[in-house]
Amino acid sequence: MKSLYKSELGREEILQLYDKKLESLDIDYEYMTVHTAFGATNIIVTGDLENPSIFLIHGSNGCAPISLETYPNLHKSYRVYAVDVLAQPNKSAETRLSMKDESYGKWMNEIIDKLNLDSVTLAGFSFGGLVILKTLEYDESKIKEVYLSAPAYIVNGNPIKALIKVFIPMKRFMKTKKMRHLEKFLSNLFTERDEFALGFLKKVIPEFEMDFTPVLIIDTRKAKSITTPITIFAAKEDILFPGKKMLERASKIFPSLKEIKLFEKSKHVQNKAQNKIVEEVILNKKRATITVADPAAAG
Repeated sequence: MKSLYKSELGREEILQLYDKKLESLDIDYEYMTVHTAFGATNIIVTGDLENPSIFLIHGSNGCAPISLETYPNLHKSYRVYAVDVLAQPNKSAETRLSMKDESYGKWMNEIIDKLNLDSVTLAGFSFGGLVILKTLEYDESKIKEVYLSAPAYIVNGNPIKALIKVFIPMKRFMKTKKMRHLEKFLSNLFTERDEFALGFLKKVIPEFEMDFTPVLIIDTRKAKSITTPITIFAAKEDILFPGKKMLERASKIFPSLKEIKLFEKSKHVQNKAQNKIVEEVILNKKRATITVADPAAAG
């Protein structure tokens, strides 16, 4: 199979940035490799083994250290499994799965099965939301709850607007390597400037074969069959997956939709303050569970 990296040097430089980001988090962690039918999956694991399990699924052109940085306190209350999604610029196999079939759902369920886990919480951003919803479609029996931030697979934005504001600047950067095009691309997607994202994508865009397959949306019938509690955080200024449109459809098609929040002043990628809100919602759910299950543990 041909590598998705365009050069070995490019691959090394991208993974050096991965390692640098991970070390900057200053957390205790271990690597875990789960061999699946779709290829070896790298997972960064942190947090007490006795804590409930949560999987973090990053977005397109991302990696597990970004997920860990986005929600830096989850490891204090959860056993966190930050997954390197297949065929992305990270340390998992380069097997590109299809969004049109059950592959992503099979892959995630296989990981959970091989780790002998049950009652798992899933939290994902953007494309990670698609992976999570595909997981629920295929088999939700071991999933306790899910949290989706600006998720793909529920609605799509105006394709002309996305072309002009996102894909053309990215293509121009690929062709010219001029930073102004990359800056424009990021400014249309990120609520606040992210220096790591700038440096990481500066390497990834020209050195990695990205997947430009159009993102599908979930079939209403499949959505209505999901029973796992779903919480969605949407972004009003999201070009790719517009927040108001998303919440309107989600409210109609997901009978298990538990909570929705619209970030009024957010583009596709939330800022640190908004990520903290997401994290607090997840942590408060954990605390509430402890209170109900074991009043003594709550103090």
